[in-house]
Amino acid sequence: MSLINTTIKPFKATAYHNGNFVSVSDADLKGKWAVVVFYPADFTFVCPTELGDLADNYAEFKKMGVEVYAVSTDTHFTHKAWADASDTIRKIEYPMIGDPTQAISRNFGVLIEEEGLALRGTFVINPEGQIKVEEIHDLGIGRDAKELLRKVQAAQYVANNPGQVCPAKWTPGAETLTPSLDLVGKI
Repeated sequence: MSLINTTIKPFKATAYHNGNFVSVSDADLKGKWAVVVFYPADFTFVCPTELGDLADNYAEFKKMGVEVYAVSTDTHFTHKAWADASDTIRKIEYPMIGDPTQAISRNFGVLIEEEGLALRGTFVINPEGQIKVEEIHDLGIGRDAKELLRKVQAAQYVANNPGQVCPAKWTPGAETLTPSLDLVGKI
């Protein structure tokens, strides 16, 4: 079942963020654009490449008014230990949420129940708390932060331009479409 256009469910958790443990809840994701990126586990293989890629592009997300949150079923203590042990993870400036109860992963539909791990789920959430992008990958398939940036740009454009849609490979400044009877069969 798709979560598109549903409102995120309430949650409270602890995150490791810039050297501190901080509380994070569903309320923190509202009022601005947010990206929530689930990953299977700390101290693994594909995960640091993705989280490092997000860290390298984090300034671009911030310029767009977007906060990024990474979530795994590890604890916030494990996130700190990973940051202490890894140069790649140490450079992360966005919150890393611990989900040891697996409630957040379950609410977003990415929990692998029998393993207690999250699939690679990516969610773009608008300021009203509604999910506008949902993408879920198997564990061995890494994601690309630049493509995620493009999807957020498209979601923001559509939100700010009612009646307009962004075609495949759209980037800011490119032509958009206005759906109408006149376009049927002409694209």
